[in-house]
Amino acid sequence: MDEPASKPPPPSLCDLAREQAIALFLDFDGTLVEIAAEPSSIDVSADLGARLAVLADRLDGRLALVSGRAIENLELHCGPLRLACAGSHGAALRAADGAMLQSSDPLPAEVIAQVREWATETGADHEAKPHGAALHSRARPELEESCALFLEGLADRHGLAVKRGKMVAELVRPGADKAAAVRSFMARAPFAGAMPIFVGDDVTDEDGFAACEEAGGFGVIVGERQSQYARFALPNPKVVAQWIGL
Repeated sequence: MDEPASKPPPPSLCDLAREQAIALFLDFDGTLVEIAAEPSSIDVSADLGARLAVLADRLDGRLALVSGRAIENLELHCGPLRLACAGSHGAALRAADGAMLQSSDPLPAEVIAQVREWATETGADHEAKPHGAALHSRARPELEESCALFLEGLADRHGLAVKRGKMVAELVRPGADKAAAVRSFMARAPFAGAMPIFVGDDVTDEDGFAACEEAGGFGVIVGERQSQYARFALPNPKVVAQWIGL
């Protein structure tokens, strides 16, 4: 895989949008906001939701947040969002008008209980979600691999899947990934027929990068992580905000 530093910055979004219709898919943590020690302690500007709505209008509605966070959690930090959203890695999809397009079943209660119990015993940070269960290890980096291995064991026994990211692993239903979210949005108005661009910083965003490449678009990796599928790179959320015109 190429080092992000070897990848050029993407072309001007304004120039691209003048040439053709653009569909923009944005990760949240590490892309629009800096990653924090705990998921609840992120620093989000009070007007981020309003600025995203303006950007969505400029793109004729072809803007979606595609995050590992639940949609409800995104709105807890940003306020009501007047744009398309995919939460829990694509387990839940919502249109800009608020209509739910997709919502997978919650995980079995006994699985959630096992994750919570394991977190209590080890000191990992458990995050319950409507469509998943995450174990964060940012405060205890030595637990990163054991968190993932524990969840992978649960996934094997219960027919589930695991998504791994920076100091986090999450148990989800099979098929909940950012590629599926991109493809679902791209099959619908107003996204259909546009050139898709995915901007993200984590391993789970690789699926989104690949889906956009397949559809004639591209991915943009944020930060210092190596990326297999992103074609371009931006250094941090501040520069992402400048590039997308927030």
